[in-house]
Amino acid sequence: MRTTDKPNILFITADQHRYDYLESVENAPAALQTPNLRRIAEQGIYFPNCTTNAPVCAPARIALATGLQPSRVGALDNGCFLPANVPTYYQQLRDNGYRVGCVGKLDLAKPDGYNGRFGDRPRAYSWGFTHPEECEGKMHAGSSPTPIGPYTHYLEEKGLLKAFHDDYRNRSAGGWIKDGSYDSVLPTEDFEDTYIGRRAAEFIQQIPEDFPWHLFVSFVGPHDPFDPPTEYADKYRDVAMPPHIADDMHGKPEWVKQRVVDLTPEEIAVTRRQYCAATELIDAQIGEMLAALEQRGMLENTYILYSSDHGEMLGDHGLYTKSVAYEAALRVPLLIAGPGIAAGQTSDALVELIDVNPTICELADVPVLENIDARSIASVLRGESEEHRTETVSALRNFRCIRTATHKLIENYNDVTELYDLSTAPTELHNIAQTERRLATQLRTRLGRRFRASL
Repeated sequence: MRTTDKPNILFITADQHRYDYLESVENAPAALQTPNLRRIAEQGIYFPNCTTNAPVCAPARIALATGLQPSRVGALDNGCFLPANVPTYYQQLRDNGYRVGCVGKLDLAKPDGYNGRFGDRPRAYSWGFTHPEECEGKMHAGSSPTPIGPYTHYLEEKGLLKAFHDDYRNRSAGGWIKDGSYDSVLPTEDFEDTYIGRRAAEFIQQIPEDFPWHLFVSFVGPHDPFDPPTEYADKYRDVAMPPHIADDMHGKPEWVKQRVVDLTPEEIAVTRRQYCAATELIDAQIGEMLAALEQRGMLENTYILYSSDHGEMLGDHGLYTKSVAYEAALRVPLLIAGPGIAAGQTSDALVELIDVNPTICELADVPVLENIDARSIASVLRGESEEHRTETVSALRNFRCIRTATHKLIENYNDVTELYDLSTAPTELHNIAQTERRLATQLRTRLGRRFRASL
């Protein structure tokens, strides 16, 4: 017998999903099919102005777990751990009566390369998970000829690990982007995001109803290499893609210029098609989870959230992956639906990814973690407020930035400062820091104030 009427919470994330690659979103590829994500948006609220607090995997995920700016816990690159003495919202839910599961990539201890046979290494329980299945990230899974987690054990049992490892070794040697954007050697049913979706659906199908649950599902795509199964890649093989943002890089810092990848427009289009295919596969797995909720009669009492740790440049400004502060890497999708949330909404509120942390606690009616930088957006979900933040901030070792509704300032350490007018020139091609010095100074002051407040 269920001991509480508290809601269940299904929080789905992707790895490296940029904000504008969703069906029906402005400027999205016309051919992109994400009907299940569209369904979540239509049943709830879509936030187009959500930004990550660090556009790289581990810092973003540590910040989400703790509700703290990554710099407060020393998380400024992928070589970081979630400090053992810093509480997480997963622990908060567990300690207040929730079963807390995870399926997929966590990256809370990225330098530790062994996830355990079943993805349940002891430290996963210390983070707050009662039902962990921590899977390997894409490059992590492909890096080892022997199993290092539940997914690579699965591949070995099916006789597929060697082919997968050899394929990733070849992609790495030729360049993950330029020569690595071809179809997976794996069939659809054995692709990792299919595995994660299947395991997540099984969790929903099998979890007892005597306690409320929170399931954190973390897909490893559409992260590079862009290697969807052929079944999905064929759907996008020759379709038109939105043009990339071409940039002469004038006004950009030197460290960014050095990251430019030399691809032709057609080669960029190929990467975008593969990215769309990987995204549609994830959407199909989300459909399986929604079906499992419906079959269990849980849909009406479950909050469903979807987001990503950071975006993907996909050739804009000649760049790929993340770790920069431009829109495609900085902004992430955020969709929330569930009990008491009016359907069909779009909110222009400025939101930081860490704000999901206290929001989930408030939706679950458990105490929010103390002394965190995150702010709950529950009042926006309830229709009590339209605004949330006056700006969002993000930082890594090379930079920190502040984004308002109209402008973005990027403070590059030991290099040029960038200022962009997003309201009139959202492509971020024209650095106006020198011509708008007063505004640059004002935003720099606000940026410093935000990070001082986090100390």
